[in-house]
Amino acid sequence: MTIAERHKFILENLQKAGYVSVAELSKTLNVTMVTVRKDLKILEDKGLLFRTHGSATPVAPYVNDRPLDEKKLVHVNQKLIIAKKAIEYLQNNDAIIIGSGTTVVSFAQAIPKGLNLTILTGAMNVTMALLDNPNVELVQLGGVVRKSSSSVVGHYAEEMIRHFACSTLFLSVDGVDLEFGLTTTNMMEAHLNMQMIRAVQKTIVLADSSKFGKKGFGKIASLEDVDVIISDNGLSSHYIKKMEEKGIEVIIA
Repeated sequence: MTIAERHKFILENLQKAGYVSVAELSKTLNVTMVTVRKDLKILEDKGLLFRTHGSATPVAPYVNDRPLDEKKLVHVNQKLIIAKKAIEYLQNNDAIIIGSGTTVVSFAQAIPKGLNLTILTGAMNVTMALLDNPNVELVQLGGVVRKSSSSVVGHYAEEMIRHFACSTLFLSVDGVDLEFGLTTTNMMEAHLNMQMIRAVQKTIVLADSSKFGKKGFGKIASLEDVDVIISDNGLSSHYIKKMEEKGIEVIIA
């Protein structure tokens, strides 16, 4: 296979899967990993992909913090579909934690009023979405307010979580990377989310397909800490396969 043919193969697979691995390309193309890395460097210099550790993505993997008003306007339909699917994981008399983010706000808004629930959250917009639900007992975490996520972070919020035991965490994230794990753009929010994972028996991540292959500044946890991921039908089969290999139940809403 010529260099041009290799590059064509790499770009076609990148477009199809949204991700390519140096090791897998080396095996498939029957060339050394050094050769694959050189190919990826050439394609990156041409602006056709972005290299990361041992892999490449079609777009820059790093995400920055954005205002809440901006985030809630993107991928709206996908978030609604994911939220409705996540409702199936609720049981009457559950005590759950809901993280912050626009996807979990959609989830909170979709919670049926007939369910008796105790809900712990640091997200003020989640609390506001549930104020009119008569059967939900709300526990609002306190701390430093992050205006960009309408949530609280910091020592006081983390200390409160340590006093509760909940069944399930419904978590929204800014990035899902196969190697680096779950991330968000703020390190304090990431640390709070990590404490939430430690306080529950099951962690369910609600993430639309645009979040995969992305990384935020703060690492929340490894993918091995996740039990279920609910996404939309834009998620490539490559990510589904890799996450299932890690023992994660992947649900396409």
